Amino acid sequence: MTHIIDGKQVAATVIDAVQQAASDLERTKGVRAGLAVVIVGDDPASHSYVGAKGRMAKECGFNSLQHTLPAQTTQGELAGLVASLNQDTSIHGILVQLPLPKHLDADAIIQSIRPEKDVDGLHVVNAGKLATGDLATGLISCTPAGAMLLVRSIHGGDLSGLMAVVIGRSNLFGKPMAQLLLNANATVMTAHSRTKDLASVARGADILVAAVGRPEMVKADWVKPGATVIDVGINRIDAPERGDGKTTRLVGDVSYAEASGVAGAITLVPGGVGPMTIAMLMANTITAAYRLNGLSSPSF
Repeated sequence: MTHIIDGKQVAATVIDAVQQAASDLERTKGVRAGLAVVIVGDDPASHSYVGAKGRMAKECGFNSLQHTLPAQTTQGELAGLVASLNQDTSIHGILVQLPLPKHLDADAIIQSIRPEKDVDGLHVVNAGKLATGDLATGLISCTPAGAMLLVRSIHGGDLSGLMAVVIGRSNLFGKPMAQLLLNANATVMTAHSRTKDLASVARGADILVAAVGRPEMVKADWVKPGATVIDVGINRIDAPERGDGKTTRLVGDVSYAEASGVAGAITLVPGGVGPMTIAMLMANTITAAYRLNGLSSPSF
């Protein structure tokens, strides 16, 4: 019988550990972990995400600050705010919500965040540390870090002898996910739209990770019997059959109805990787707080 990987349950265990670590830090050092989130403009989805992050930060016992800037904010004004947060010793994590308005250079802003406070794990220093296998001092991008915890929930920490295929090569997910799997001793292939006979490549995977942004692209015959399938896609498609006033529904990059009959373990969409992203943001924040106070960081 296929095991359904419950991202909400795994995320809850991470949050429990973060809460304990935050309490211990405040009790022993008198330091309250601080997370600053910066949002520019009035994009409804971004504000929803930021609100969820702020609520979770407060639930974890953090000092949670939100800086909401108007859409016409200049590059210099945003850079100045980030610079001030870099210098603020009460702030251990800085997150600039993406996407930014088109007139702003998002990469320049992200790279201006101190790597030790880059809780999104997007700074080139943190990306470089992951690429060289330094998981002890860098901060890992939240979604691949969360997906990796889901893999570990099935296979443990050592993936020796297992073939992993990551479909997708983005800097935000595909590349760091492949590096995390490689660091855990998996044999890893990164596949993408230019890969010849992609379905055949996918069928060779003991661990199949789909992150391409194409609704239900991965079918049952792409999945090796018994494989672990991690679906990172979140796609909204038409669903007139619902008949409840809602004409759309969320699906992943994997056809769950088909693949769940073949896979040994599989994530849901929603409810799989999604909850892990915010949980790992909280984990990165408390990790940064420990390190910035000269302490060994907790493990998750």
